[in-house]
Amino acid sequence: MGVAADERQALSALLDQVGPDAPTLCEGWQTRDLAAHLVLREHRPDAAAGIMVPPLAGHTRRVQDQYAAKPWSELVEQVRSGPAWFWPTRIGAVDEAANGAEFLVHHEDVRRGQPGWEPRAADPARDAAAWRSVKAVSKLNLRKSPVGVVLRTPDGRQATVKAGPDVVTVVGAPVELLLFVFGRDAVRVEFEGDAAAIGQLRELSRGI
Repeated sequence: MGVAADERQALSALLDQVGPDAPTLCEGWQTRDLAAHLVLREHRPDAAAGIMVPPLAGHTRRVQDQYAAKPWSELVEQVRSGPAWFWPTRIGAVDEAANGAEFLVHHEDVRRGQPGWEPRAADPARDAAAWRSVKAVSKLNLRKSPVGVVLRTPDGRQATVKAGPDVVTVVGAPVELLLFVFGRDAVRVEFEGDAAAIGQLRELSRGI
């Protein structure tokens, strides 16, 4: 299996464990909301569009709430079993490209929403997928940064993702950098640069 499939199964197992009312890193969402979001985006193309298109967000919210109201075991099983038969991510390679970062980030949203979390041990496949995703999305997600941004892993891999003054370097493992780029604050990263510039980057609303 690929990282997307592995993370889907791990997240589903964690959802079974923590239940429908556990906190997550997604502001305003409990686990039932996050699970409903994942099912919606793989089963309801009419509603999934509203994730990215603000005028359609109301419809998306209504459909998501309908999924969230389902019995918890049924909702988690829909997450675990994957997309509807007609969805392109039924194809393994498409699933990996489209869902690798999605399920990795949302798995960590649940893990790190619980008290006492710690980063998982390094995993070569997961870390490689996270670094690919970091390079793919960081220029978009950090496009509004008022300062320059460089991302660097402890082993020296580096990506300049935003040109600008007062460059800040964010150092962390690939998964930590991915979560940072997607706007999460429950991360283990270090910042190098001017203190004021670091403050500006940390206050930035990161993500799409």
